[in-house]
Amino acid sequence: MKIVADAYRFLIPLLLIAILFAFLRQYGLAAAAAILALFVIFFFRDPEREIPAKDGMIVSPADGKVVRIATGKGNLPLQVSIFLSVFDVHVNRAPIEGRVTRMEHRKGSFKAAFDDAASLENERNIVDIEGGNHSVEVVLIAGLIARRIVSWISPGDRLERGQRIGLIRFGSRVDLFLPRDVELHVKKGDHVRGGASIIGKFT
Repeated sequence: MKIVADAYRFLIPLLLIAILFAFLRQYGLAAAAAILALFVIFFFRDPEREIPAKDGMIVSPADGKVVRIATGKGNLPLQVSIFLSVFDVHVNRAPIEGRVTRMEHRKGSFKAAFDDAASLENERNIVDIEGGNHSVEVVLIAGLIARRIVSWISPGDRLERGQRIGLIRFGSRVDLFLPRDVELHVKKGDHVRGGASIIGKFT
């Protein structure tokens, strides 16, 4: 199973602790450390995805449950919010092909990511992507447990649709802001997969 490199800072110490406790015949503690190591492998998994190739498609930036579809802001009036539990893949992906025109980090609180207030109050990274005549905004939001947003892109980067752009550790939320001329293919309650599920298409 492929895992992201960020996992090893947690995985290696846990494996060393498990080996040490096993050497000391503290088998219960060794088993607990080994179970935590398995969870790290599970959480940081990074599966390959088949990215839809049809023109105009917008793919999901994250794995998880669609918890909100609402009015957005400014020239991006549609908001689709996705909640990622600790059991979802936490690698985030670019919803469209295009260039990163803005990246901004905003400090904030760490409310539960399924709470709609998290969109406005929590620590977050804002990424604007412009492709052709269309622009979208992806907001990676830290949650109650997730306290670190890892970015793998920079302003000016050219992205492919479905390309990996970052990671949020241990439960989080991703908000996607879209222009008005988008035909949505999801509804509240749907479970989506990053890079593979179609959120909508430009009309």
